[in-house]
Amino acid sequence: MSSSPSFILRPATPTDVDAIFTLILALADYEQLRHQVTGTAAELKSHLFGDRPSAHAIVAEVDHTVVGFALFFYNYSTFLTKPGIYLEDLFVLPDYRRFGIGTALLTALAQRAIAEGCGRLEWSVLDWNAPAIAFYERLGAEVLPDWRICRVTGPSLTTLGQS
Repeated sequence: MSSSPSFILRPATPTDVDAIFTLILALADYEQLRHQVTGTAAELKSHLFGDRPSAHAIVAEVDHTVVGFALFFYNYSTFLTKPGIYLEDLFVLPDYRRFGIGTALLTALAQRAIAEGCGRLEWSVLDWNAPAIAFYERLGAEVLPDWRICRVTGPSLTTLGQS
């Protein structure tokens, strides 16, 4: 792509689900985690647009094609006693990177957080993903070295839930 494409950001709609799921698969391929993708586009649609949405998404569109997305949900900080936004995934197709789309998606989330009285916007990044870390730090994000993610899934979640 020789010149900067014109793009728009907008809230995702149910008709975007297949495109978002395709981007999720592309992200999983990039992170070498495709084997961990067990969900479906139908489940994603239910979680984004069902009776009790548990996540939200903003899409970036170029020429009526979804080329990037930010999927997020609300969390809560007991120390700040304020809600926050947790960015689960941010992804822009490689051909559309370096045109400001990722920055625009994060800026939109920051604006939403401010408008809704949130105390923070946070996300995780893989420690080997130096380009993403550099990008986030350029935007003012602090990569916290002393925090680790704890996760319980699959059989371990079932076992814990039966304790």
